[in-house]
Formats: sequence, C-alpha cells, structure tokens
Amino acid sequence: MRHRVRGRKLNRTASHRVALRRNLCQSLFEHGEVRTTVTKAKEVRALAERLVTLAIDGRLAARQRAEALLQDRAIIPPENREAYDRMSDAKRNKVIRSRAGRRYRASTTRPGLKFTAESVLHRLFSDVGPRMKKRNEAHQCSGGYTRIIKLADRRLGDGGQLAILQLIGEDDKPRRKNKDKTERKRRARVKYTVYAGKPRPHPGRRRSTKAAAKAQSAAKKTAKAAAAPAEPAGDAGDSDQPE
Repeated sequence: MRHRVRGRKLNRTASHRVALRRNLCQSLFEHGEVRTTVTKAKEVRALAERLVTLAIDGRLAARQRAEALLQDRAIIPPENREAYDRMSDAKRNKVIRSRAGRRYRASTTRPGLKFTAESVLHRLFSDVGPRMKKRNEAHQCSGGYTRIIKLADRRLGDGGQLAILQLIGEDDKPRRKNKDKTERKRRARVKYTVYAGKPRPHPGRRRSTKAAAKAQSAAKKTAKAAAAPAEPAGDAGDSDQPE
C-alpha cells in the first residue's frame, strides 16, 4: 500500500530524482520555460512553486533554504556565449568564479574580463521574486506561478506526452473558480444526502447550461403573459349597429 506516499518515482533512484528536479527548475528560471513530459512537469511544478514563494519572501533565511533546495548554476549571457565557447577552461573558470572561489552573482565587467556569468539564484531572487510579488499585490492572490501547456506531439521512442512548463507573466490574472455544477459535484451531493439520511434529490438527467437557460427564459415569458392584465370586453350598448 502507498498510503501517504507522495511523489512519482519516474523510474529513477532517489538521488537521480533530486538531480532531475533541480536541473529542470534551474532551466525554468534561466529560460522562463522548459519542454518536458507531462509527468515530469507535474513533479517539478511543486518544487518550482515553492522556490518562487521563497523568492517572494526574499529574506536571508529564504535565500539559504532556496540554495539548499536548488543549488546553483552559472548563466552565460546570450550575447557572450560564442566568446565563452572559444575560451580555455582556465578562462571559463575566471568568468564563473572569483579568485576567492565564489560564484559571480550578476553579469558585470571585471578587470581583465569583458563579462561574468550570472547566478540562477540571483535571477530567481532579483527578477522572478519581485515580479511575482507585484502580481500578488495587483490581483490580490498568491500561488499559481507556473502553468503546464500540453502539446499535441509525442516524444519519439516511447510516445510520451510532451508539455511546456513555463512561468506566468506579471499581468496574468488568476483563473476564476468555476461555479457551475459539474457531474462530479452532483454525484457527491447525492452520496452526502444518502449517508446523512436526507431525502434524495431527483435523479433525473442533468440539463446542460444552454438547455437550462432556454427553460428559464421560457418560464419567464409564461409568467409575464400570465401576469399581464386581460383586455376589457367591449360594452353591448356601445356597438355601432343600429337598434
């Protein structure tokens, strides 16, 4: 039995799953979106949402917790990637780390270096966190910082369903809750009434939204016709016929 066992194994060991989630989250914060399978996207989404929440907090304890969960990665600016590829390993190490051995946080120019790498954690706390915080304040909401878009094409080899996991924009409004009664809610209501000993609702077929709207408009028309005053009948003495 798998009671209270959360998560998907993804046909990997525990250490491999941790590395997979970290790599996908780092790519998500670096590029804004990542293309993977639906199963992996659902598994990574929870970690990404948690890291964005820590970035919105922005305190030192939140930064330390995010570093323990995500680790770090160096981001080379797109305009400098060709120059980085032509460098030797020693020069690449200078671009990524300072003489003290610490990673550079932001991409800036240094003495003897035209550019430096950017840290994924720095981008998370300096760009993604403030952007999502503005969204929360503008729309009075929290959570829902990522979306999963399922793709029609399948992966070659095993035919796995592909999807895009991406960060939402600052102006994206939260999705409104659907207040319409669904078939699942109707069945749950029937179960509740049975177990509670209440009279069971009518088990007739549930009307669609359009059919219910038509029936409601027809009932309103019938009520208006019934409530309208009847025309007075003509008096016999006022007839135009001669006596």
